[in-house]
Amino acid sequence: MMMKNGENKNKISYTLLRVVWKLFEADRKSRFYGTDKELFEAEIHMIKAIKDNEGIHVTGLAQLLGVTKGAVSQIIMKLQKKGMIIKETDPNNLSRLVLKLTSTGEIAYSNHEKLHQAFDDLVNDTLKDASDENVEFLGAFLSSLENNIDYFGDIE
Repeated sequence: MMMKNGENKNKISYTLLRVVWKLFEADRKSRFYGTDKELFEAEIHMIKAIKDNEGIHVTGLAQLLGVTKGAVSQIIMKLQKKGMIIKETDPNNLSRLVLKLTSTGEIAYSNHEKLHQAFDDLVNDTLKDASDENVEFLGAFLSSLENNIDYFGDIE
């Protein structure tokens, strides 16, 4: 018996919610990223932001991430204690400190990038037999969903 289109769409909706939940749970896990220090999601993303924006300072990091300077400072202190980052005087502004990764921070960054590459490989492998049209449709579907998801929380 063939499934009705509406039932199939509901099935897709529930499958998508399960996938999103699994991704959320996987991303929330603390990991060591090849070091002896446990890193939490906010910490590894701070490491990534520092590496991807070489020479950034606390204020710039807060603006980039859309969080308060206090929130950035708290995570920075934890990362300093874990030996992941250092603060150095900005040669262009001696009253400001810039953030840099230590060699341990570089290892964590590199292993975090490998984790993302493994996810990219999983997606590419899953789509290896998909037609160009199906890949294009899926991309458009996910982009549309991403663009409209903010309104989802407004439902009462």
